[in-house]
Amino acid sequence: MYKSIYVPVDNSDQSNRAVACSVALGKAFAAKLVGCHVYAAKLHDYRFRQMEYTLPEEYIDEVELERQRKIHDSLITMGLKLISDSYLDGMSRLCKESGLEFEPRMMDGKHHVEILKDLDGSQHDLVVMGALGIGRAKDSVIGSVCERVARQADRDVWVVKHVPEPGEAERDTILVGIDGSPQSFGAFMTAIDLARAFGKKVETIAVYDPYLHYSVFNGIVNILTEQAAKVFRFEEQNQLHEEIIDTGLAQIYQSHLEVGERMASEMGVEIKKTLLDGKPFQKIIDHARKTNPWLLVLGRIGVHSSKDEKALGSNVENILRAAPCDVLLSTRLEVPRLDVRAEETVRWTPEAEERMTRVPEQVKGIARTGVLRLALEKGHSVVTSAVIDEAMDRFMPKGAANATKALAEAVALERARSGSVSMCRACGVTATQSGAVKCTVCGATDFEVISREMIEKIAEVEGGLEEETTYDGRKLRWTEEARRGLWTMKNAYLRRRVKARVEKSARMKRLDVITLEFARQVIEEETGAPLDIKTPSADLTKARAAGTTPDEEKAGAGAGSESRLVARDDRKNPLISTFDWANDAVQRIFRVPAGFMRTQTQERIEALARERAVAAIDLALVEDGIELGKQMMAEMIANYTSQGKGLGAATTAPVAVEPSAVVPEIATPAPAQEAPSGGGYLNEVRSMSAMPRQD
Repeated sequence: MYKSIYVPVDNSDQSNRAVACSVALGKAFAAKLVGCHVYAAKLHDYRFRQMEYTLPEEYIDEVELERQRKIHDSLITMGLKLISDSYLDGMSRLCKESGLEFEPRMMDGKHHVEILKDLDGSQHDLVVMGALGIGRAKDSVIGSVCERVARQADRDVWVVKHVPEPGEAERDTILVGIDGSPQSFGAFMTAIDLARAFGKKVETIAVYDPYLHYSVFNGIVNILTEQAAKVFRFEEQNQLHEEIIDTGLAQIYQSHLEVGERMASEMGVEIKKTLLDGKPFQKIIDHARKTNPWLLVLGRIGVHSSKDEKALGSNVENILRAAPCDVLLSTRLEVPRLDVRAEETVRWTPEAEERMTRVPEQVKGIARTGVLRLALEKGHSVVTSAVIDEAMDRFMPKGAANATKALAEAVALERARSGSVSMCRACGVTATQSGAVKCTVCGATDFEVISREMIEKIAEVEGGLEEETTYDGRKLRWTEEARRGLWTMKNAYLRRRVKARVEKSARMKRLDVITLEFARQVIEEETGAPLDIKTPSADLTKARAAGTTPDEEKAGAGAGSESRLVARDDRKNPLISTFDWANDAVQRIFRVPAGFMRTQTQERIEALARERAVAAIDLALVEDGIELGKQMMAEMIANYTSQGKGLGAATTAPVAVEPSAVVPEIATPAPAQEAPSGGGYLNEVRSMSAMPRQD
């Protein structure tokens, strides 16, 4: 497998571990080892010349200065070579004891530049190096030399990250990521070869991400105009993803694992398969932290990279930085024999080829692979439209084709859904039909049945339910404990993202109630800390009676010792303040678009209240604060125009601008439920400028 192994050394802990690993690999594959050390004599010489002006007067003589330069050069060069010899001597002795051929190499220059230059054109097929060297700092995760070599090397790179503690048991599993690309199957074959050589187990892991589109839609829904939202049809888009794409992704990635299992069984190797949903790099890192593998093997790039990509893929780079175990970046390419045979022996009818042209480019490869695998399994030598339909039935839920034609009806049916749901214990995918006996994704037969009665009992224990409407009109109910768990996250952006992930997960599992335990996993993944909620039932009762919850009281307390929840708008957005607000003042502030604009307006109003030394905010004060904001905006636009930055502006004199003239298309404020909560500063300024006073 490996015939020549290249090992940069610097006598650091991870470098010494890299030497030990390379010797073990050399013995397993009868490989030659090459030890390399780069020293920086030229750099020291350059620095010495920069500091010559600081020498005592007696040395500032041309003859003496030249003599000192020669002495320094010889001492530095000789000293650094002696150090390099000592670094390489230890590796030489280990190779001699193991009967391995060894070649020492020393270079002067910049470390990663010289290593890459030495590798260029050489026959070395593996580089083994420590993630951190002697220059490591407290918070370092990967050194600059290792990172640059790993990014730019055109051969396999084994990055040593784990240095075993004395007496620590030998780890026994090789974890390999599979995403269907030739690079990932090449990494899989490398893992098989290593497992055979070192007596290790192999576990394959595939991760698909069904949450991205929901988070994106959730983030943009409030910045689109009403007309744009109708054109985009969020409700139907979500139905398309949830009923077709999400489950199809799970099927496709499970099929990658099954192809790998078939390849391994042909070589007499038994493997373990793991299918997870979420961000690929995060899920793989989390899984590695739980299982502590001996080695994590990855292709340098993934299925979504272009064929001529030279750098590392984004997921691979994130994993390389954060992985708790050694990482092997593989350059090997392998197309499963099944897929090769399919491409060579299966023909396509013109109608089937024409249908494939309508598949989005970014998923065309995945879709084609799925169709070909099904054709081979069923014994078809020609792919017809009927075969494509059959593949759609397998990789998508039953009735998906009809759902694409009548999405609105499918949404109505989904809302009317009732009864129990069956969730696969192996992969977490929810069955699309009641009474399921076999998972359509992983083939498992062990299901957990979740009934509405169970959910209602849990909800009662967790403080009752509060219904929320998602951005596309669906109804989800959160238990009070789940909501409080969400509000333990202080970062508002992170909280919104986690909330979207929890909602999406609930919808995938056909649940309309979100409990604390359901939300806990996502919250703990994002925060990296266990979720701890301890609120006495008496506090919960008091909070419910007051129309608020402990999380809101806590959020209010964060703004000041007397901060509290004043009211909520129609979308449940809270108004938290240290001031007393009159009811008409509250209604007026709620007409300002929620989000950045409302927050800025509230801060301006409260600053005005402090200036006037008043404890309560009435409607007049709110109007004064809004008017102040409009004046500030008018001045800003006038200054902007006077500097020649306006659209077609040519004047250099100050211009008085009436706010209503800036945005004549907005004559009246939108109803509260239609007001955007985001959309950028300009949209919010326009909305505010257009709001008339309420006298």
